[in-house]
Amino acid sequence: MTVLKISALACALLAATAAVNAADFPSTPPAPGPSPKLQIPTPVRQVLPNGMEVISVARPGLPLVTAQLLLRRGGEMDPADKAGLADLTATLLTKGAAGRSASDLAEAADALGGSLGGSAGWDMGGIGMTVTTPKLPAALSLLADVVEKPTLAQDEIDRARAQALDDLRQKLSRPSSMASLAGARLVFGDGAYGHSRTGTPASLARITRDDVVAMHAQVYRPDNTILVLAGDITPQQALQLAQAAFANWAKPAQAMANAPAGRATTKLPMLLVIDQHGAGQAGVALASPAPDRADPGYFTGEVANAVLGGSYSARLNQEIRIKRGLSYGASSRFDPRRSSGLWSAGAQTKNPSAPQVVDLMRGEAARLGTTPVAADELAARKATLVGEYGRGLQTTQGLAGTVGSLAVYGIDLAEVGRYVDRVQAVTPAQVQAYARANIDPAHSATVVVGDASLFGDALRKAHPEAVTIPLDKVDLDSGDLRGK
Repeated sequence: MTVLKISALACALLAATAAVNAADFPSTPPAPGPSPKLQIPTPVRQVLPNGMEVISVARPGLPLVTAQLLLRRGGEMDPADKAGLADLTATLLTKGAAGRSASDLAEAADALGGSLGGSAGWDMGGIGMTVTTPKLPAALSLLADVVEKPTLAQDEIDRARAQALDDLRQKLSRPSSMASLAGARLVFGDGAYGHSRTGTPASLARITRDDVVAMHAQVYRPDNTILVLAGDITPQQALQLAQAAFANWAKPAQAMANAPAGRATTKLPMLLVIDQHGAGQAGVALASPAPDRADPGYFTGEVANAVLGGSYSARLNQEIRIKRGLSYGASSRFDPRRSSGLWSAGAQTKNPSAPQVVDLMRGEAARLGTTPVAADELAARKATLVGEYGRGLQTTQGLAGTVGSLAVYGIDLAEVGRYVDRVQAVTPAQVQAYARANIDPAHSATVVVGDASLFGDALRKAHPEAVTIPLDKVDLDSGDLRGK
């Protein structure tokens, strides 16, 4: 009897569902709504006598302030044979400073309600924390100690190096990560952006304490530093607090070293197979040089990347994952830097399907440059960009990061409030022209890392120009990936 009652109830529910008007559940998602209007005060830039820039963005109403110390140099400053030095140096800032140990510094930050963490990216590095407004003076004093007076103790260097090596070995064991690193080398060659920013096992082993001390002295100086304060603070307060914390940080007599060129001419093959025998999957990467961050077409590049692979609903993921189930995810990235930039796409797939993923990636990149983007697709991708940007600015940390990036690259700080309008102004014709000039697969590097015995013949049949290198012969410290 119970079974019959349940069956009857199920039939009734099915009948009720079928009776619902299909118009209540449209087959296509609604069109994106109007763009939000961002109300962001224009950041105020001031300069201390020692050359440090102080940039403040007032956001009253909540007693929080994010303080970020940013450097105008990063991993591109690594010596040719010591990749990862800038990243290692940044990590060591919080491992002891001004007579305090790593645990002492962590406890001091915790007592202020924040946390410390240093890092170095391309073209920039830095350290920061978010605290309540009354604790900002103490937080800035702590940041000053960390950036000006790091201990750089040998035991902490050894510990940080060991951790970096562990992270690196895991990274290099993943075909997609190796493909991405090799793709950057194919694009930048011996240029400053070509090496692994986090180092290689060989380069990390070569780094000494003298190297770390020299990197700190070269880069960590007030005239190379930007202090960004975002939140419950006025420009007058920002200047006073910065002077109190950093006025004694002396500017060195020698001029700041110029950043090296990011890209150099390369004779590397533009379709490279790295044979990782026994790999369970294959990583596929497509990489092209992109214009620098100051290029007028920056926003067109942002939109073009959003269409191609910047989100789950973008073209690469649609074609590779959603339609064909060839990967758990396929995406692209637009990464403009100071002297050049990188556009890259990547996916991890079954070894036998690697040639198909190569052709799908290349095909979508080519289509973006030959066929105008439909109006509804373009509107949806713009909505994704605008939404992500707006969400990022909702926190003081996100606001400080966005403003800091503009400052590092010398972009007008007022652009922080113009992003939505800039993105919305991009046209299908501009996207098409940008993609044709910068994402043409005919001028892109392709890397496939995996068990070549399972896909090599098929790939070479479709692409006879492919060059294969065994994984144990790859040298990421070499400009041609093959060592001496």
